[in-house]
Amino acid sequence: MRLTHCTVLALALATTSLSATQRPAAAPPSAPGAPAAPSQPVGQFQRRPPMVTLTFSTTAWPDGGVMPATHSQAGRDVSPPLTWGNVPDDTASFVIIAHDIDAPVGNGTDDVLHWMLWNIPKASRALPADLDRISQLPDGTRQISGTGPYYRGPAAPATGAPHHYVFDIYALDVVLNVPAVGQSPAETRAAVMAAMAGHVRGKGALVGLYRHP
Repeated sequence: MRLTHCTVLALALATTSLSATQRPAAAPPSAPGAPAAPSQPVGQFQRRPPMVTLTFSTTAWPDGGVMPATHSQAGRDVSPPLTWGNVPDDTASFVIIAHDIDAPVGNGTDDVLHWMLWNIPKASRALPADLDRISQLPDGTRQISGTGPYYRGPAAPATGAPHHYVFDIYALDVVLNVPAVGQSPAETRAAVMAAMAGHVRGKGALVGLYRHP
């Protein structure tokens, strides 16, 4: 078939029109002062820094060693001196929990609480021996045990194997809103543990063995 000049011109115009309708429309220009589009999807999970291991020790006994009678109920119930380090940069407070892991209570998922301190200031790196027996210290630290607002030493019986007394330290990125008084020791411990969830940035542990002489 012979195409005339007019036919060729008509086909060219039709092709140009079709291409224009198939081409995606350009995005309208942003209004002056409008925020830039996000570089990554909104709500994307942001990875947190890895949890660190705190150093934790006492001069009263070597880690895993026998606790002196001075720090037991058979002695004077003197709280031990404690020091720690390798603290994460985003630490806001510390929690220390001393418990007898060989003395389960309740349904067996809990154990005997010998000492718990929370809201220890972020700048702290030590606790002195024989801490004051009050519910809240001048620096804001709060404390409790199974019998009152103070350290309660070990008292494993002379029969059987020595008990393991574990001192756990946690570095948190918050200060806990848990009162020093007004609840039972068990309820306070549960409240502190619940408030810690999702805020632990580092942890360390110290172990002492004890059996009544």
